[in-house]
Amino acid sequence: MRLAEATGGIIINADASQVYADLCVLTARPPQEDLARAPHRLFGHIDGMEDCSAARWAQEAKAEIDAAHGQGVPAILVGGTGLYLHTLLHGIAPVPEIDPVIRESVRAMAVADSYAALEREDPHGAARLNAGDTSRVARALEVVRSTGTPLHQWQARREGGIAGWMPIHGAVVMLPRDALAARAEQRLDQMLTGGAIEEVEALIRRPIPKDRPVLRALGVRELAAMLSGEISREEARAAILKQTIAYQKRQRTWARGRQAGWTTLHPDETVAIEDLAAIEAEAR
Repeated sequence: MRLAEATGGIIINADASQVYADLCVLTARPPQEDLARAPHRLFGHIDGMEDCSAARWAQEAKAEIDAAHGQGVPAILVGGTGLYLHTLLHGIAPVPEIDPVIRESVRAMAVADSYAALEREDPHGAARLNAGDTSRVARALEVVRSTGTPLHQWQARREGGIAGWMPIHGAVVMLPRDALAARAEQRLDQMLTGGAIEEVEALIRRPIPKDRPVLRALGVRELAAMLSGEISREEARAAILKQTIAYQKRQRTWARGRQAGWTTLHPDETVAIEDLAAIEAEAR
């Protein structure tokens, strides 16, 4: 927010769950007071019935970046979805459209069956994936069956990234693990009393196909189970908190791998101000 106010920049969402209109509280989208302070783009602009892929988001983000630059102001991308940011920076594999019949048959398979098939048809791809990762296993299998070429070979031909085409400054906010865990617990309690349960209740009433990404947003499955009577509120809270802390760990690992050449913003206020001043000066 300070960077946007100092430069007139436009804030662009890079969080895979915050793109969905159905989930505001549960995904911690910016509150109205923040939206009023600076222009925000790509927040809550997609209906949960749709599938927002990394490729789709990257195209939309590039359009918003171009629009910001056309106004003479910086584009400020904020979010922790590494796949989205990687796709924007380095491009996407030019995989042809998947045969709808093949996609339907693959998506109807149990993940154990699809992983076994992937081990036979693309062993290299299978070795790179978690056997229980339904979406990625199905994607790899449908690609090799539809195109005859394994997904990793398509990914080696990435195209369309913005890295090298414009000045890019990366920054990572790093907080101590215990501080992150405490904030996650506090935020979760605010969500549960602030409308997250009602959001999920409205979401699961819709006839949304089970493979839509909005249903995989952190907390949806647990609150849906609570609403159906399968688990208690306390059990749902504990499960969401556990998943959140696990996700924090993955994000910290991702962030540490990108600190080379990126600015690290520390929780110490003085250091943060100094670092932010440097970014502001470069953006100007």
